[in-house]
Amino acid sequence: MILTGEEIKSQLGKNIIIEPFDEKLLNPNSYNLRLHDEMIVYEEIVLDVRRPNRYRRHIIPPEGFVLQPHKLYLGRTIERTETHNYVPMLEGRSSIARLGLFINVSAGVGDVGFCGYWTLELVAVHPIRIYPGLPICQILYMAVQGEISEYRHGGKYQNNQDIQPSLLFKELQQPPKDLQMRLAFGQELAE
Repeated sequence: MILTGEEIKSQLGKNIIIEPFDEKLLNPNSYNLRLHDEMIVYEEIVLDVRRPNRYRRHIIPPEGFVLQPHKLYLGRTIERTETHNYVPMLEGRSSIARLGLFINVSAGVGDVGFCGYWTLELVAVHPIRIYPGLPICQILYMAVQGEISEYRHGGKYQNNQDIQPSLLFKELQQPPKDLQMRLAFGQELAE
């Protein structure tokens, strides 16, 4: 069951926190979240899931920033959310998708208990200019059936304060194998 806009509003300060909250962004069954003025872009040619990847931070100026096709940009919401006893879900807005911009490539379901800013995975089909403060996605809340176990402080994205690049490497604690062959002393000169 998805909460209505009125139910989202009635749960504010109890099971749902949206800061800042603006009633004009409330929809019949969701709430629009806005784009912050910063993004990050990975600098690596090949991303490695077993280690942190370098990235560069970009500011979205008031006159806008043009996203290029086939490139992943990570942004974040202006709003910080906190959710208890419901599953928060992030969806792109159809008006944005109709311009060829995908907002969450595959990570739209949050965890019960998540607290923080939402990192957005932005991918454009063709060049598109975006602006800070743009209502870019919507959050909706689903009721949970069964015993609830909340996402806790140990969660790698919990209580974040900024855009979160992938932290998958923290789950993959194995050090990568060194694929470089080692030679015994003097063997490098052998024929």
